[in-house]
Formats: sequence, structure tokens, C-alpha cells
Amino acid sequence: MTDIPIPHQPTAGGGGDPRAGRPPVHPSVSEAGRFLCAGTYLDAGYRDRVIDELYVHEERVVAPSYGFDAARVLAHALRARRTELGWAAGVLGAWFVGSLLTSGALAGLLVPFLLLSLADWLRARDLGLLRFLGLVVRIYAWWMLALLVVVVVGFGLALGGSFGDLPAFGAGLALGSSTGGAAEAAVLWGTFAALVTVVGLQRGHVARVIAQDLSPHRYADPAADPAETAQGVRFARIRQRIRNEQHAPLIMYNINDPFSGAGEPYRPWHLSVELRPREDLGSDRKPTPVTNAHIVERIVPLLQALRVPSPHGSPQAEAAVLDRLRELVIDECVFLPAGGLPHRDAAHLVQQQFAEQRAEAIEEGGERRRHFLRIRVGGWDENLVVTVFVRVHTQGRMMMLEVAPHVLLPVHTLFHNADATAQRYLNNNWFGKAVWALRHTPGSFATSVATLARGLASWWRIVTGGHGGARPEGPGLSVRELASQDAGSLFHLMDLDRYLKTIQDRVVGGVTAALHEAGWYTEEFARRAVHVAEGGVFIQSVHDSAFSVGGTGHHNRTHRGSGSGR
Repeated sequence: MTDIPIPHQPTAGGGGDPRAGRPPVHPSVSEAGRFLCAGTYLDAGYRDRVIDELYVHEERVVAPSYGFDAARVLAHALRARRTELGWAAGVLGAWFVGSLLTSGALAGLLVPFLLLSLADWLRARDLGLLRFLGLVVRIYAWWMLALLVVVVVGFGLALGGSFGDLPAFGAGLALGSSTGGAAEAAVLWGTFAALVTVVGLQRGHVARVIAQDLSPHRYADPAADPAETAQGVRFARIRQRIRNEQHAPLIMYNINDPFSGAGEPYRPWHLSVELRPREDLGSDRKPTPVTNAHIVERIVPLLQALRVPSPHGSPQAEAAVLDRLRELVIDECVFLPAGGLPHRDAAHLVQQQFAEQRAEAIEEGGERRRHFLRIRVGGWDENLVVTVFVRVHTQGRMMMLEVAPHVLLPVHTLFHNADATAQRYLNNNWFGKAVWALRHTPGSFATSVATLARGLASWWRIVTGGHGGARPEGPGLSVRELASQDAGSLFHLMDLDRYLKTIQDRVVGGVTAALHEAGWYTEEFARRAVHVAEGGVFIQSVHDSAFSVGGTGHHNRTHRGSGSGR
């Protein structure tokens, strides 16, 4: 297994420097990554989008993976789909064999069962008219089942007959009134029980994978992950590309979504001020020109100091402080459009030129190539990730400061609760498991057909899409953003508020100090920066997005909009 580098931290000191803080959890073993892997077994829609983005569209550079390993998520998505395809074939095989053994009697249940599946689909649309239509379809499906039993049993009592005669079969099913009828009833009940058993075994297999293969203890050992074995040459090639790209400081981006992977933009703001000499400078002194690199270097030590716990008690007590700011990641990154690459594999060669790219980008103020100071906090075991991108540019005695905070909200509740759901099923008694399987058997045929159809469609896109030779593209989506909740708890929002305000205050303080030391007037900048950061003027506002920033009165939630992909 190829090692995954810790995100680049050139500013983190070593040799016992307290400003180095505490290293964050390795992205390959984070809780957020484990939940994403579990989600590929629980949500077929999510799994298909992961495979489509990372495996089918192999021309797309992967989005930055903040606090997780996208290659492991893809590995489990492929394994989950391969397993589900096998179970789907088994379920359809059980339906086919059962229909043959019962001379088509079992197949007679397909029409009401398909109607029940249709009713579930309509109810999930969450539209008033469709939900009402789903209720009507559900009532009709149950009426069909009841009518089938009544008619079959009623005519069977009157007529009797062979297995091929459905009314006669109904008589045997109801009363076992003849030896043939009882045997035929036993066959039907036996085949139906076998079908229910297959459905139950499939659910048990998924629960065991989550409880065992994805347990915290086993997930902590990436080298022993069974999902990454026997995946084929294509997966090995794509996995290597993902691990070369996902944590690199040189980001190949999609110009339509340059910050893909960082989450929702959270009230980004910018400020431009004229550089004027300080009035208290003597007549024999002139202000020193400031470069973008100099301002960035002045900001970094103030941010590094956030890693150091406040003095209290003993050194042991200070070392035990759990504040996530101790794991603050500070680095520099350069954005480059992916469309200019001759081939995706060339991205790895460009990554080796980061020092050169950084030196050129930090002062040029270009449109396509952009340099940022990147500050990241991974709270709640990387389930709440706050990333602040800072860009400074001086031009014509004007200084521009751009601050672009981004937020990754916690992983979806269904994925987060995967452990509890799996344990509850595995520890349930046999009767509870039987009831679960019986309740899900009516939808097993439609679900299995849909699973096989999705697998065939994915294979068809691979063999006919020509993605392997396509021109490289930036990320189409982030698998982490796709799995984020629409809102966080009050605890999450309180932490988000604290991280963001603390980082922004230090950024403003660093810029102010750099300008003051160089002999430039700073009062106007400090005043306007505080006003903007506290909620005055923003570059943009995400649709219906808000949370409390310094008591500005915005409602305490974030909303990911209609494009969440779920």
C-alpha cells in the first residue's frame, strides 16, 4: 500500500517547538473517512456517485481530501457494489427458481410487490401529490394481495386440482385438504421462505462488514483493509493517482468550482486599502515596501501560537488540553486550472514544481494561478472541517486582502450511525431479523433489478465513454461534500464560530503588524477589517446560508442548497 502523506505543513516547527502543536489524525484512518466508507454500503445513490466521479471519470483530478482518504472510500464503494451485484443476482435467482418450482404461483406475487416498491418510491419524492399517489398505490397493492388470497382460497375450496391449477393450489395452501395440495402448499411456503432468507442474509452480510471490517480497530490498519485487495489494474492505477493528488499543495481545480472539496463557502470577504505612510514617521524615514510573501510570513507566527495551550497548572495538564486548535494545519497552496494538462498523469510531475510555482504565484496576482495561505482545523474527528484561504496582493500602493472561509459539515447521520445500526441488527433475536427480512422482501425484486441495471450502466460508461483518453478535467464533485449534512448541531456551530473568528482575528492582526512595522498607516485597515469580518460586507452569500458570527443576528444553521447530490 502506498503511503499517504500528511497534508503539507511547512510552517510547523520541529524539535520540541510548542508552536508545532499536536499532529492531526492521519487522513487514512480518520473517523470521517470510516463513516464515508460505511456509507457506500448503506446508500446506493452515494456509492454510485463515488464510483462515477472517481472510477468512471478517470480523466478528472480528484478534489482535495480534507481529513480522509478518497482512495479508501472508492475501494469500499467498488467492493460494496460488487457484493451487492452478487446478492442481487442471488435474489433474482431465488425468484426465478421459486417461480419454476411453484409453476408460476410465486411470480403471481410480483405485481402487488412491484406496486409496493412503486409506492415507496413515490413516498420518497417528498411532494404532496406524489406522496398521496403513493398512498393510493400502496392501498391498491395490499388490496390485490388480499384479493388474491381470498379468490385463490375460495375457488380452491370449490374446485381442487393440480399444482398448475391456481385455485386448486389455493385450496391445498389453505387447508391441506389433499395430499397433493398439502405438498404444493409446502413447496410454495418453502420457496417463499427461501427468498425471505436470502434477503435476510444480504442484510446480515452488510451489517457484519460494517461491524467487523469497518470497526474502529480494524480501520486503523489501512494495510489490512480487505477492500483494497483484488480490485484490478484499473483500480490500482486510479488509486495511485488519487493519492498523488488529494493532499498535494498544488491544487488542480475546475474553474467552475475552484474550492471543490473544502465545503461550502462561508461568508468570504475581501478588503482593499490604500497604502499611506504613517504620520508618526520622521522626515528622514520612508515606509518600506511590503511584498505579499512578507505579509504572509508575518501572519504565520500568530497562527502558530494558537497551537499552544494557555499556561495553567502543570506541564502535564497543558499537554492534556484537547482543543482542536492544537492540531491547526497551516500551509501554502497554489491553484492551477486542470484543463491545461496534456494528461492526468502530468499532474504528478507538476506537483514536483510546487516551490517554483509558489515563488511565481505569490507575487504575480494572476487570475488562473493563485497562491493562498491555507489554515485548517479538523474538529470532531475530522467531521467538522473549517478551512480558511487567505490571499494578499499589493498593487499600485494598494493592498488587497481576500479571506475565503469554507466549512465541511458533519457526515450524514445515516453514515454516522452505521456502527449502531449494524450492532442493533446483529444483536437482534431471530424473530426480529425474520420480521425485517419479511418486510423488505416485497421490494427485493425491484431493488435487485435496479442494482443490476446501475452496474451495467456504469460498465457501459467505462467501455464507451472514452474517459481514459479524454482531456484532463478538474473535480466534478467532492465525495466528502456529497456526504455532508445540511445542518450541524449547536455544538458544531459554536465550534465553527470560535475557529473562524480566532483565525480571522490572527490574520487581520498579522497583516496589521506587517504594515505597521513597514511604516504604513494601519488604523483604517484594522477598522474596516473588523467591520467586514463581523458581518458587514461579503463577496457573496450562499443561498440561505447563515450562522452566528459575533452576534450579527444570522440564524444558527448552514444550508447546502439544492445541489447536495443526495
